Amino acid sequence: MKPGRHPRHVISKWKKNKALLANKKLRPFLPEMRKFSRANLLNMLKKHKMVYVKPVNGSLGRGVMRVELKPAASAVPYRYQLETKARSFKTFDELYVSIQQHKRKGDYLVQQGIHLLTYQNRTFDLRVMVQKTPQEVWKTTGYIGRLAHPKKIVTNYHSDGTLMPVEKLLSPHMKGPKIKAYCTDLQDLGEDVANHLHKVFPGIREIGADIAVDQKLRPWILEVNTSPDPYIFRKLKDKNIFRTVIRYSRANGRVQRK
Repeated sequence: MKPGRHPRHVISKWKKNKALLANKKLRPFLPEMRKFSRANLLNMLKKHKMVYVKPVNGSLGRGVMRVELKPAASAVPYRYQLETKARSFKTFDELYVSIQQHKRKGDYLVQQGIHLLTYQNRTFDLRVMVQKTPQEVWKTTGYIGRLAHPKKIVTNYHSDGTLMPVEKLLSPHMKGPKIKAYCTDLQDLGEDVANHLHKVFPGIREIGADIAVDQKLRPWILEVNTSPDPYIFRKLKDKNIFRTVIRYSRANGRVQRK
């Protein structure tokens, strides 16, 4: 491929995860991921008790299922939720058949489930925006929290999630000075992800890293979007953040919505 002809958008979650796994520094932040199959789903469920089944090429949280294995004493130990509908089963075979029936076309993957922090009893994750500057340096230009709809398992704004400042979502879990330091760490993590992915996919100019924070405050890289929506940052009170994000987005040649 000629210089300048590298794709700017990498859709496959599997390819991006495989690229990140090659980096020893980033590997500890990646939940375990396998290609979807009956055996992989069963083994991952036994190991992690909760997993997410996702389309390899999906976006906006569409088609994502949360699958759980309850304690052995439960009469219906297998359960999964797709959008707002939850289904429970006595056997793994029944679970698997139902998942197959409700999957979309295309390949799926199984990802280790992370027990997210909550805010007012709703789960949330964080979007870290990292962009190439005109000086060709990767820079974190914004971060924002995504609070899941009370009845849904995904946090995406386009799936009725609520956008909120990261500091507010973290405030029940840590004190002010620690929040500031934590956000600095998130910025650094985002830039590490961008710098490494750019080596593998030289055409990318922006990334949105979706970061989960577990009960021990450990960050996990859930997935990385190479065509992130810059307009979500309009929801923040600090308008300088959105202005910076959109300026870099224009400089990087992104098509703008009206």
